[in-house]
Amino acid sequence: MQRPIYTGIDIGTYHVKVVIAAPTENSELPLTIIGTGTSTSRGLRHGYIIDQKEATRSIREALGRALGAAKVRVKSARVALGGIGLDEIRSTGEVALTVSGGIVTEREIDRALRESEKKASAKLTNRTVIHAIPLEYRVDGTKVFGRPVGMQGTRLTVDTLLITMLSQHQEDLIEAVESAGIEVDGVMASPLAASLVTLNKAQKTAGVVLANIGSETLSVVVFEDDTPISLKVFPTGSAEVTESIALSFKIPLPEAESLKRGGVTGSDVSEKKMGVIVGAQLKEMYTLVNAHLKTIGRHRLLPAGIVITGGGSGLTSAAEIARAVLQLPSQVSQIGHLPRSSGVDATWAVAYGLCRWAYAEDTSGQTHTFGQVIRDGWESLKQGLRSLLP
Repeated sequence: MQRPIYTGIDIGTYHVKVVIAAPTENSELPLTIIGTGTSTSRGLRHGYIIDQKEATRSIREALGRALGAAKVRVKSARVALGGIGLDEIRSTGEVALTVSGGIVTEREIDRALRESEKKASAKLTNRTVIHAIPLEYRVDGTKVFGRPVGMQGTRLTVDTLLITMLSQHQEDLIEAVESAGIEVDGVMASPLAASLVTLNKAQKTAGVVLANIGSETLSVVVFEDDTPISLKVFPTGSAEVTESIALSFKIPLPEAESLKRGGVTGSDVSEKKMGVIVGAQLKEMYTLVNAHLKTIGRHRLLPAGIVITGGGSGLTSAAEIARAVLQLPSQVSQIGHLPRSSGVDATWAVAYGLCRWAYAEDTSGQTHTFGQVIRDGWESLKQGLRSLLP
């Protein structure tokens, strides 16, 4: 019997990253990476596609490199959805329990979730719900700790976090992947995919914000009680740091990018001046995160602090500036269950997280249609993912 292979595709504005992974017999390392591939993104802006052919070409290049390293054939993959088209909507659904004889069943929970989507329909014009995440259940107005299956009452209420995507952006991304010869098995919001391999259960339970600093976007997901309670994407990223360096020192963008990454030796630009510019840009980004935390009532109230991932996580003083602005514990993320010698750093978190999602679904014995994955992507997999958290 051929061993299963799992593939994750992260289509970012700066890079397309592909990870191919396979199960192992080692319980300490349930999934191992057998191939990675990357290519320069073309045809994208702020995470959405502006040139379909160029985007498909980038995906095909990254896939080819990953397949060459893994020496396997891949027909399908999980894909991350990100960019400024990603957003959240909060809603509430309520259903009568008379149909089920006053007992809460899985069917009634599903009905309540669907009702919450209907209630939010006015806000869903041109948008698709990719995850419906229950935040709180109530039976006859009384809060339920955990899932309410088996409880008795007359009505069930559920508050939900609906993670949505601009329908056109989602369709374009899926079409670009399929045009590269890969069937899309399922989709997940990029911040949630990254959280599967960068955050542990203790952090998610205590309260934590994961910030992914991409090239043109800054995405954040906030967890509390082991559940995502908020997701936001801002149209800013590490490319603005490069542009500030170029303007400040009157140098070409490629040289500014190299300076930002510490790749130019013997430069006339002092480290102190570089630090001031990078620090100013990072402060602006974290100020946006701070404002969002205030909006959702979690300002300075996340004991596990902020965990920073993505390409911008390697910027000098990224963690220190976050700590100063947010007044929270701060750290740069590490991918759990992988040895440092693997060569896979935090910039691969989204693609690897997609592989871990696919593996968890297999090992949990659950199967889902594409539509079910879009609708229930987080809640339906929560139990199977627990054993895989870093």
